[in-house]
Amino acid sequence: QVQLVESGGGLVQAGGSLRLSCAASGSIFGVSTMGWYRQAPGKQRELVATVTSGGSTNYADSVKGRFSISRDNARNTVYLQMNSLKPEDTAVYYCNADVFLSIIRSRNSWGQGTQVTVTS
Repeated sequence: QVQLVESGGGLVQAGGSLRLSCAASGSIFGVSTMGWYRQAPGKQRELVATVTSGGSTNYADSVKGRFSISRDNARNTVYLQMNSLKPEDTAVYYCNADVFLSIIRSRNSWGQGTQVTVTS
């Protein structure tokens, strides 16, 4: 059983900052790519950022230069530092991870989501 637990969402004014955290726990052999996705009301879930176990990152164009993703491999934790937030960043943010349950078994897992609301 694998759990991804997110924290750090909330309400912030435009221009402000928030930091999201997501910790993977359970019967984990290892964690490959970790990332953040978001879903605004009436819209499809979209990629925000990903980071591989080696530290390579990928960002959506809409957040480049404002958001930064990082991870702590020892803690199986991924972070999303969000700066210069805009009202259009308002969404439920979901953590995602490719978790290895053994050397040959992996599972893609999602967190429960955390709400980020940016007011103008």
